[in-house]
Amino acid sequence: MNTMEIAEKMIALCREGKNADAVKTLFADDCESIEAGAPPGTERAVKGIPAILGKTEWWLGNHEIHSSEIFGPWPHDDRFIVGFKFDVTNKPSGMRMQMDEVGLYTVKDGKIVREEFFYHMPGM
Repeated sequence: MNTMEIAEKMIALCREGKNADAVKTLFADDCESIEAGAPPGTERAVKGIPAILGKTEWWLGNHEIHSSEIFGPWPHDDRFIVGFKFDVTNKPSGMRMQMDEVGLYTVKDGKIVREEFFYHMPGM
């Protein structure tokens, strides 16, 4: 698959709530995932499908998702951007919040090799 096909497939899977399937099928085994800031008790950067899936499990375990929207993709050569909007409640604190985030994905040899997330968090 080319970059745009990968981007469209990833967005389709995420819209269906199949984020883990997207990681398992579209990401390279040694893919890197980098957050704008380290979530509490986790690392800012992780490498490999098991670590990325673990990060996803942490997110789902710590947040009640009321709604989500996905925008894009916006391609550029071997990269693409996806926009995310979430309405979530942080389970440990009970705080409800709206979040906007952008993911930049890099593709090599038909797989996503790097994802980087951009968002603003208080104190950053």
